[in-house]
Amino acid sequence: MNFDALQQLIAGTPLNALQPYLEDSFLDAIRHGDHRRWLKLVAELPQITPSQCDYGDTIRIGLAQDCEDSIRDELERQLRELIPWRKGPFELFGIRIDSEWQSQLKWARLAATIEPLTGRAVLDVGSGNGYSSLRMYGEGARLVIGLEPHIPYYGQFSAIKHFIPDLPVFVLPLSLERMPLPLPQFDTVFSMGVIYHRRSPLDHLLQLSECLRPGGQLIMESIVVAGEEGYSLLPEDRYARMNNVWFLPSVPTLLAWLKRCNFQNPRVVDTSETTPEEQRSTDWMPFESLQHSLQENNRKLTVEGYPAPQRVVILCEKS
Repeated sequence: MNFDALQQLIAGTPLNALQPYLEDSFLDAIRHGDHRRWLKLVAELPQITPSQCDYGDTIRIGLAQDCEDSIRDELERQLRELIPWRKGPFELFGIRIDSEWQSQLKWARLAATIEPLTGRAVLDVGSGNGYSSLRMYGEGARLVIGLEPHIPYYGQFSAIKHFIPDLPVFVLPLSLERMPLPLPQFDTVFSMGVIYHRRSPLDHLLQLSECLRPGGQLIMESIVVAGEEGYSLLPEDRYARMNNVWFLPSVPTLLAWLKRCNFQNPRVVDTSETTPEEQRSTDWMPFESLQHSLQENNRKLTVEGYPAPQRVVILCEKS
């Protein structure tokens, strides 16, 4: 875990409040039980300089001709050691990583409606392996900081960043709750697929607000259910086989939460149904996925009998 480049970028700025969270004493305390394995994998990755990169629908790092076939075969073996790859797709030196989520579809639903990211400092909460963070850089962001406390996903990002070390895109193995708040230094904050994993969704929204400068934009994406204002679904146990889902709000409820938490002009810019074309098992994520989470005879219901996932994208600004 080397954050020297980020430390240099934030030195002398208010973001230097992150400094204690980039030091070895903090990082040692949060390491995952499997961290030694993936740290070893990242350390053993080959030194290949990509001839070109593309941060579009497929994140492409380098070309197949940038390295010998034997090196590429070994690289693919190493990348497969980091399975499951849930967000993507990626292509590294001709190796196609077919992730569980076709994340470019989610990005397409919001890209044309958000404030341009050119020159902006962006916070990506729940960034996973950094797919969306790299898309944000591709849209012109000057600095992207992702937060991802799940260490295996951070390991995947580390493997990708190994080949593009100079990019001002960083993922920290840190949750939003552990950020040194208030830190209103970001022009844009993304929270995509996070709020329903929080026991206190209003606290999550207040913490997001504390990261935004006045007038900065929040992009909120969440699973929602049908219902009037004030209604949210609290699953009895699991939802779509996920054991860490708490409140699934109705759209009017989510809009009301945002207004109550210091955001203005919250507006829905997209609603969609999650389909097995967007989220599915693949060779790079060979475990249960959406198709295993819905009833076989009624794809409108989860295996637990709840409404199948519907997603909404909401934009709003900090008052």
